[in-house]
Amino acid sequence: MKPLTGRQQSILDYIARFMDDNDYPPTIRDIQAELTISSTSVVDYNLKVIEERGYIRRNRNISRGIELVQRDRSRRGSSMLSIPIVGQIAAGLPIPVPGDLESMGTGEDADVLEVGPELIGGNPAGVFALRVRGHSMVDALINDGDIVVLRRQETAQNGETVAVWLREERETTLKKFFLEGENVRLQPANVTMEPIYTRADNVEIQGKLVSVHRSIS
Repeated sequence: MKPLTGRQQSILDYIARFMDDNDYPPTIRDIQAELTISSTSVVDYNLKVIEERGYIRRNRNISRGIELVQRDRSRRGSSMLSIPIVGQIAAGLPIPVPGDLESMGTGEDADVLEVGPELIGGNPAGVFALRVRGHSMVDALINDGDIVVLRRQETAQNGETVAVWLREERETTLKKFFLEGENVRLQPANVTMEPIYTRADNVEIQGKLVSVHRSIS
């Protein structure tokens, strides 16, 4: 790895201390305030250099998306939560998946997503993850290949992003939910795509979106 400047090393050291104390990474504003850096853009510039030199990985779509590359996983303790990735969900046209999401992918070889408790509100009960296939939610920063974490629930408020099971079609999809009389509008977050309209009794809500996670290669 290439060496860091004094400021960059101070940022890296602070990230490590913060994670030791809290079991989750600091925000850019945390770093700015602690190290009295002039602006968040200066912090962001230095984080880019630190990432380019291989010391950290970043997910810029979440506020605490910093990971120390060489951090000993055991130092993170048992506070990290393993969320089962139980399958995939379309963020375009619906795709067929089994109706019981929680019955999928729970064996010894199941994929899991490790997250800090603060990213799911601290309570892992009823939480599961799905891989996104499709592009209809791109304007909500949910892209093909992302992993969405959802909390199991059977109701939703208008405007919430939910996974829904369409009973007659035996398909599932990820959309914004709107109840309109006896019908439901499942609205994509992509201006090039049309909403799905269906009867309310054809819709089974399976989970509400909690967070979105993107792989960094």
